[in-house]
Amino acid sequence: MSGGIKITESRCRGCANCIRSCPTEALRVIDGVVRLLPDLCIDCGECIRSCKDRAITVNDDEWDLIKTREGLVLMADPAFYVQVGAYSRPRLMMEALESHGYNDLSEWASLAFDLSAFASAKIIREGGENLPYISTYCPAVIRLIQMNYPELVGRILPVESPLETAVTIWREETGAKENVTLVSPCPAKATLVRNPVGRKRSSLEYVVSVRTVIRDMLACNVKVTGAKTRPVSGRWLLWSTSGGEARHIASFFDKGFTSISVSGLRNTQDLLNELELGRLSGVDFIECRACDLGCFGGTGTYESRFLSQLRLNNIDAEWMPSSEEMERIRHWHDRGVWELAAPVVPRERLPLSKDIKEAMAKLREMDAIYADLPHIDCGACGRPSCRALAEDIVRGQGDVSDCVFKMRERITQLSEEIQCLSSKLPHTLHTGRKRRRS
Repeated sequence: MSGGIKITESRCRGCANCIRSCPTEALRVIDGVVRLLPDLCIDCGECIRSCKDRAITVNDDEWDLIKTREGLVLMADPAFYVQVGAYSRPRLMMEALESHGYNDLSEWASLAFDLSAFASAKIIREGGENLPYISTYCPAVIRLIQMNYPELVGRILPVESPLETAVTIWREETGAKENVTLVSPCPAKATLVRNPVGRKRSSLEYVVSVRTVIRDMLACNVKVTGAKTRPVSGRWLLWSTSGGEARHIASFFDKGFTSISVSGLRNTQDLLNELELGRLSGVDFIECRACDLGCFGGTGTYESRFLSQLRLNNIDAEWMPSSEEMERIRHWHDRGVWELAAPVVPRERLPLSKDIKEAMAKLREMDAIYADLPHIDCGACGRPSCRALAEDIVRGQGDVSDCVFKMRERITQLSEEIQCLSSKLPHTLHTGRKRRRS
């Protein structure tokens, strides 16, 4: 299963920094090289941040090949438009894309983000037992919930990613059939293309990182003025910063709307723990972003997230759509293009065995092995925790001697046995008693 993370084994030094950063324990260091367990990976990118040798990177498609195709169509994440000082305003970036001959779907993206906010507001107003609802915009957060918080899956808004919805609307309005390339700020959005949640297949075909496209554009040094492109609403661009989506949804509320917005994986986990314990009563909506400050803090971006946030803060967004825009929003809402094709369901971990009795026996064995380990989660064994090592041993993918402390105990025990044996002699060579004379 190809996801958003790529490992280059030749660059890996086996430092094990990455395995401690993974929230789902999806990494191992075996024989000095990092290994990824795809079934556990949520593509949050924390391992990329911790790898100083660039052995772990965003899994891009081949941009040099993609850009040679005539009529290239790009669906860029909002974070893309606030990445470079030379194109500090969205209109400048759009003109730069057109100068390269790329078709930019920002016009349809603006509509799709408005539609997603409108549909979300309508669902939240209806209330029900699922309040507070959780945003579906960050794929890493959705996968984290599927893996570690399966009880919260029912609170996820059944609203499709506006990046997908924009492509759907563009195809239906224009009849176009060209493949669309997503410009992604992070590995999670790359997985949105390759392994989407809530639908069988993505409407997007390829994915490249924001960093890759920006570097290519800057190398050409295109001069722009912003006069050649039409103005586009800035509401959707603010989804790339923490709180932007919640603010957009709030614009469709007449009465009070209570939301909590957090960014960063640790803050996200803390908030989900609070929600799981039932401590967030009175909250209508929760917006979580795995990356610090928002999507422009992703590991596939080009420039400092702090500069990107500064540019976003200077965007003057008119939160209420015009009457013409509302007419289009209602039209597409009635068409139902914003709905997830299938509900989000928990992701089951790989069982210890297909046979329930054997699985229970292995679970008891795993608990016994874990009880005998030091419980300090040092990572020297190449696993993120002692519990992960115990599980690998039971699965036949490790040995107790992989633990340096158990190995030291075993060496000490062997040395004592050797010392004891070395002091003994065969009975025929024993000189302790004199032989009888005949």
